[in-house]
Amino acid sequence: MNPEHETAHDLLVVGGGLGGTAAALTAARLGLSVLLTEETDWLGGQLTAQAVPSDEHPWIETDLISAGYKELRERIRDYYRRNYPLTAEAAAEPALNPGLGNVSKICHEPEVGVAVLGEMLAPYRSAGRITVLYGHVPVAAQVEGDRVTAVTLRDKWNGRDRTVTAPLVVDATELGDLLELAGVEHVIGAESHAQTGEPYAAPEPVPGDQQSITWCFPLEYRPGEEHVVDKPASYDHWRTHVDDFWPGPQLSWEKIDIHTMGGKTNRIFEGDLDAVRVPDLWHFRRIRARSQFDPAVIDTDISLVNWPNIDYWEAPLLGEGIDESAREKALRRCKELSLSYLHWMQTEAPRPDGGTGYPGLRLRPDLTGTDDGLAKTAYIREARRIKARFTILEQHVAVVDRPEGQGAEQFADAVGVGHYNIDLHPSAAGVNYVNLETYPFQIPLGALLPVRVRNLLPANKNIGTTHITNGCYRLHPVEWSIGEAVGALAALCAAERTEPHAVGDSPKLTEDLQRLLTGTVGAPVAWPEDVRRTRPSQASKNATPVLAKPKKRVPGV
Repeated sequence: MNPEHETAHDLLVVGGGLGGTAAALTAARLGLSVLLTEETDWLGGQLTAQAVPSDEHPWIETDLISAGYKELRERIRDYYRRNYPLTAEAAAEPALNPGLGNVSKICHEPEVGVAVLGEMLAPYRSAGRITVLYGHVPVAAQVEGDRVTAVTLRDKWNGRDRTVTAPLVVDATELGDLLELAGVEHVIGAESHAQTGEPYAAPEPVPGDQQSITWCFPLEYRPGEEHVVDKPASYDHWRTHVDDFWPGPQLSWEKIDIHTMGGKTNRIFEGDLDAVRVPDLWHFRRIRARSQFDPAVIDTDISLVNWPNIDYWEAPLLGEGIDESAREKALRRCKELSLSYLHWMQTEAPRPDGGTGYPGLRLRPDLTGTDDGLAKTAYIREARRIKARFTILEQHVAVVDRPEGQGAEQFADAVGVGHYNIDLHPSAAGVNYVNLETYPFQIPLGALLPVRVRNLLPANKNIGTTHITNGCYRLHPVEWSIGEAVGALAALCAAERTEPHAVGDSPKLTEDLQRLLTGTVGAPVAWPEDVRRTRPSQASKNATPVLAKPKKRVPGV
């Protein structure tokens, strides 16, 4: 192939997930020209192509989040108000939650996220500041010394290559693909206790200890109808095989209770379908609640299946000896597990009335843009991670490792904030769940700077975390904030004619970056004092704290 050469961009962002999209949007808003690539035909990553409703924190409905992420959420609500037949009550609700799902204050259909991200990028695409290449993947990188000089991208749909050069390159791919292609020092899987000092780290490094992946899918329920999918080839395996750390076959209602680590029985439906805050599977990630719409147009719920029993931990996606063929096999098996679980729910799942199966469960391929009704891509929880100038450890954020009430470690070079518990799903190494409470934390600039390569920045799950802290830095709002920090850093480097490492080396330039973020971008880099010392997981994830007046911390809480 004779690759085309393209050089007219200030920033190359490879990967169009939330981090990559936020980086491109932020950089464009600050005046840079950006080439943004995406493997699928949807921007948004875990929010859209992977079909994962937002996992967020208790302050998500306050002014303590970035203006960009707040805009994304409010535009989603406005999209529903403009385009959907909402009831008058739902349309008037300022904190509209289209699905009334328990996992988030804003559970919505994946396609709506795609449309809204398109709206946010539209003026910059029209102005030529952002160019988006869909269906493109990186296949090679040219490196001279400590710099990436060019990246070759392949169009999956026609096989053509193009080689792109830019002063700064962002790896926002789901697996950290550019790190390997460009020879950027990185880590795969779990580090050892000797390497990190983390109390929950493994005795020895375990590269195969990578969180399970999940192939999600939306379902509606039409009682009395038949929508049974074909029985997948691996159905009997998933129906009978039992892993040592799991309470039974994955084709069951049994799962692990992350608090007791014992077995727990789920139910798909518990009580009234139209009720709110019901502790069952259906309501947890419900993305459309029929009660909020005109029943003459919309008469069914839709729930997003990202449930424990479709986590695929049979084989990792990364590591020595894992080539593209092995990765494709793992992804295929992951998809078969999801389809097997659906077939089991439709045909064999025990019901409270003593019967079996819910044949009225129906896939909605029109909502995922796929032929099979599953998400466009698997939900990836863990990637290659840069060896960074600074690595975020369990000891920096976990409540159990910090003095009571001290809060998370404070970083002088902070470029963003976030919160989520350390949430590690079962892995290919046979390691079960790890769930550790964390304080509201910061994103340090040092975790975005590779130890050696000078002009490549991470903007997804590939920053300088460990296997353990990746578990709290991998969710939607944190990934967005990482992207915003990277986009602002790129703009500052262009304005000052410098490079990211020089910003990290200069207290003045670091402060300039922080002012750019908190001022122009509207992205906070620190939590208020009363918030950063709290233990959020003691309250409901969906609580909306009143923060107009700082509250005194109650001793012992």
